[in-house]
Parts: sequence; structure tokens; C-alpha cells
Amino acid sequence: MKLHVDREMCQGHSRCHTTYPELFDIDDEGTAFVIMEDIPPGWEDRAHNAIANCPERAIHIVKESP
Repeated sequence: MKLHVDREMCQGHSRCHTTYPELFDIDDEGTAFVIMEDIPPGWEDRAHNAIANCPERAIHIVKESP
């Protein structure tokens, strides 16, 4: 599983980084970005919670190519 933050949609609420600093970081402008390339199998719940708690719905699952 891979995550992506749409930087155009992110408004810098920082909920993802505050809740899951092991998955997200914030740049100098306050925009979130994913720091973990592949989400470990046991962390899917964290990823889904981050998606659900983003007020701008800026976090998405990236579909991997077959």
C-alpha cells in the first residue's frame, strides 16, 4: 500500500503528521507529504485513519501497477 498527499488540496491542518509522524511530515510551507514509501502490512489501519481524518480529503491510496 502506498499513500499520496495531494499538495494542491492540503491546507496544512497537520492532523496526519500530528497523529502519524512515522508516516507524514510537513514542509516549510505547512504542506504534508508522505515519508514512508511503502506502508507496512500491519499499518493499513493507520493509513485509513489518516485518510478519514483529513478535513480536505487530500490523502489518497495510490493504486500500484500490476
